Amino acid sequence: MIDATTTNGSSVLVTGAAGFIGFHLAQRLLQAGRRVVGIDNLNSYYDPALKRARLGILGDDPAFRFVELDLADRRGMRDLFAAQRFPVVIHLAAQAGVRYSLQNPHAYADSNLEGFLNVLEGCRHGGCDHLLFASSSSVYGANTKLPFSVHDNVDHPVSLYAASKKANELMAHAYSHLYGIPATGLRFFTVYGPWYRPDMALSIFSDAIVSGRPIKLFNHGRMRRDFTYVDDVTEAIVRLIERVPSADPNRSEVGLHPGVSAAPWRIYNIGNNKPEELTTVVELLEAEFGRKAVKELLPMQPGDVPATYADIEDLAREVNFRPATSIEDGVRRFVSWYRAYWRV
Repeated sequence: MIDATTTNGSSVLVTGAAGFIGFHLAQRLLQAGRRVVGIDNLNSYYDPALKRARLGILGDDPAFRFVELDLADRRGMRDLFAAQRFPVVIHLAAQAGVRYSLQNPHAYADSNLEGFLNVLEGCRHGGCDHLLFASSSSVYGANTKLPFSVHDNVDHPVSLYAASKKANELMAHAYSHLYGIPATGLRFFTVYGPWYRPDMALSIFSDAIVSGRPIKLFNHGRMRRDFTYVDDVTEAIVRLIERVPSADPNRSEVGLHPGVSAAPWRIYNIGNNKPEELTTVVELLEAEFGRKAVKELLPMQPGDVPATYADIEDLAREVNFRPATSIEDGVRRFVSWYRAYWRV
């Protein structure tokens, strides 16, 4: 449980608060008695109506304040941090999507690079005590050793999206080293659950099953993903808020593994530690909807990887966290929300 008194009533800043993970995290913080300022640009990468519906729920709590703002708006971001001090900043906003980065690469430079730089500058000048920022399992790229570990190098991304997330980790490290900003990177692994993005696998599969269209299963259905239920993700983030990285001036950077540093900077995998084959997930959806899916088996796509699998031993050791939601329960809860929201 978060100690609501740790920041003397000051607000936590959550970027991307109208997004899938940002919405759930803001809810969790509000339930714990924290005040939350959420920002989002409500762009049209997917239907903004879903984002506004999430905000409608958050807006029912008087401890939540929403600011519509684009991360790339340098002046707007500077004014936001100048107007209020945020001891904790949780940066979840980004241009998401691996395949979309093949079509619109400049969107990733604007949001994930320039936007993140504006967040870092805000933290630098605004007196931030702890920055937590979203990275992605995509940074593991061409790595073949499973499970993926934060002790491994991640120097071979296979999409621009992945490269932008690796860049975020490096940018945060530079600011931690130069200005002493404690920063924690969160490598998310295939997060899913209620209020899910419509461009993600479970939503796409559900749409296809309901409408009778074929489900495209790449790598001939042999793709494996470390599906992580969103409540488990928010639990991990909440625990890490109080696990503020500290600098160690006596530690040499020579010989350190890539997930730690002499600077106050750390990286964690946020995953389920149990990958599932996509065909298994489709079978669970079929059972929940009571309909069989039409499956179209296809080869690998550019920018994709055959499997993701998180080593979460560092997370378990340092904040005593392990995910608690089975894929069966998670899919059941997702489908329940999907039926209600989309009126299926």
